[in-house]
Amino acid sequence: MTRRITIDELQKMPERIPVADVRTPAEFTQGHIPGAVNLPLFTNEERVRVGTTYKQQGKEAAILLGFDLTGDKWSGFIRQALDFAPGKKIAVHCWRGGMRSAAMAWALDLYGFDIYLVQGGYKSYRRWVFRQFDKPYPLVVLGGMTGSGKTKMLRQLDSMGEQMVDLEDLAQHRGSSYGTLNRLIQPTQEQFENELAARLCHMDPQQRIWIEDESQNIGRCLLPKPLWTQLRAAFLFDLQVPPDQRVDALVEEYGSLDTEFLVECTERIHKRLGPQQTKYAIAAIRDGRMADFIRLVLVYYDKTYRKGLDSREPDKIIPMPVSNSDTDRTARQLIKLAQGIAAAGTSTATIAADTTAAAPTITKKAWTSQQ
Repeated sequence: MTRRITIDELQKMPERIPVADVRTPAEFTQGHIPGAVNLPLFTNEERVRVGTTYKQQGKEAAILLGFDLTGDKWSGFIRQALDFAPGKKIAVHCWRGGMRSAAMAWALDLYGFDIYLVQGGYKSYRRWVFRQFDKPYPLVVLGGMTGSGKTKMLRQLDSMGEQMVDLEDLAQHRGSSYGTLNRLIQPTQEQFENELAARLCHMDPQQRIWIEDESQNIGRCLLPKPLWTQLRAAFLFDLQVPPDQRVDALVEEYGSLDTEFLVECTERIHKRLGPQQTKYAIAAIRDGRMADFIRLVLVYYDKTYRKGLDSREPDKIIPMPVSNSDTDRTARQLIKLAQGIAAAGTSTATIAADTTAAAPTITKKAWTSQQ
């Protein structure tokens, strides 16, 4: 049996069912619903042929070509669907809910599947994605200079039952020139947006959401402007970690990376580092003096962080000195301080909903007195 459902209905289904994306592999790679499985009706080349036939000869000729191309594939489609949907319950979509998804739904329905045919297809899903970024979120931002352990703290907060969004994990990038770690592969911009929207969709809008302070660009991925505007307007906890502790953490994370990778990444920021700093940093890399290399490039990254901090509203920046590696203790302090926002009568959701509002009356002095 085939039922038509909207994207919103699919997202709200109490039982998560497999989603079959019948677009081409190229379309799927560009962007897809997180968790969907590609079950392409046509190859990339076949889709071009069908599209050309549609334009030159009309719909009926394109349909006939489509059946010619898929004639001996239908049993294979059914077997593939059984592999990832053994319960024979499946959602199906193509680009905009047209002939490709209708044809696949017909075949699977004939075999006895329960079909949920997604109205509007992937095009409708992309509209849903952008709607998620327009919603207000109760964001609480973790800031701090490079090497302050922000990502580690996010994960600690997550383990304690707090809501968090790890932007660097979604973007597969650490945010700096060295951010790929010589191994991470970034998603397309489209897929980054899809993953981010899916993450936000599962957040409770009545509870705070921790998020790391980021520039709008995370490697090649760009934070959607409505969400980035909220991030910039939210309260920020500035993790203040001693320089030597930061250097040690960064040496541990980056020190074992390939020498040529580090040199190449350093050369990319030579205009910002300056010729002398770049020369010294590269020499330190080649000599294996990782701590010296880190200290040299931190001059640039610390300056950049301070500049970003200066562009925020001062009364929304809460200094958070961190003098040891006890992440559990620091996380509990952060939670206690964040709870003070509601206790003082100021809602982060309200701030997010009106990013042009005046700064609340809670001051840095009031916050730091609670530490």
